[in-house]
Amino acid sequence: MTPRTPGRRWPAFGRLLPSGGSTAARTPFVLLVVVLLGSGLLALLLLNAAVNQGSFELSRLGQETKELRDEEQALQQDVDAYSGPGALDRRARELGLVPGGAPAFLEPDGTVRGEPSPAPDEPGR
Repeated sequence: MTPRTPGRRWPAFGRLLPSGGSTAARTPFVLLVVVLLGSGLLALLLLNAAVNQGSFELSRLGQETKELRDEEQALQQDVDAYSGPGALDRRARELGLVPGGAPAFLEPDGTVRGEPSPAPDEPGR
């Protein structure tokens, strides 16, 4: 084995490396890398801000949905209270309606089935 000199260690790679201190050639490359990294960080910051804004909006809409569901349930309870049999009977009597008499039915051939009767008068009228 022969001792190798430090400059002759890999002779094929020696041609690929720049020979000398050419820092002027590296300056545009370094600036390009810095600009790319800076713009990437800025884009990441803007993306993060947009995601956070979306998260806050989602939270606000979730709270609004909860409030609207609570309001819907309260309104549904009101509707249920007004549409119950007792409430309908009371409201009908307030409007002057009385329960009907025995109904009569018309058959498809035009005959009347049953004996119709008028509604009874409400006591106290």
